[in-house]
Amino acid sequence: MKDLQALLRDHPFFAGMTDADLATLAGCAWNEQFEPGQHVFREGGEANRFYLIRHGRVALLTHGGNRGWLTLETLQDGDVLGWSWLIPPYRWQFDARARTTTRVTAFDGSCLRATCERDSRLGYDLVKRFAGELARRSAAARLQLLDVYGGDRDRG
Repeated sequence: MKDLQALLRDHPFFAGMTDADLATLAGCAWNEQFEPGQHVFREGGEANRFYLIRHGRVALLTHGGNRGWLTLETLQDGDVLGWSWLIPPYRWQFDARARTTTRVTAFDGSCLRATCERDSRLGYDLVKRFAGELARRSAAARLQLLDVYGGDRDRG
């Protein structure tokens, strides 16, 4: 099996990072597995991790009142799960539940925040990567809303 640094090097989220930075990040990481139906995290809970999905699928869910649980997005191999570890008050915004057996590399948020405080260059690099991920997800959510509600409605 590959070591953590090699797994990070092969993941698209960390493309172009130096071996030294990958080694630093690997010091805050471990491998984990979730079984189908198992919660990765729950809305409102302490957000102190993020995950690189190596294999499997994870649904992001929110409760829609009398409509029950709604799937906002399903993430899969190569995706990043969890950004709330980076933004105070460090609480999950959604539920995340494994849809299939899912193997991830998990990162300790406290360890990463402390590392970023010591190394602002690495911290800035991570923030840029997460900002890009958030922008991509926001655009995908907008397209999904347009698909559900149509694009020629009153803009007022």
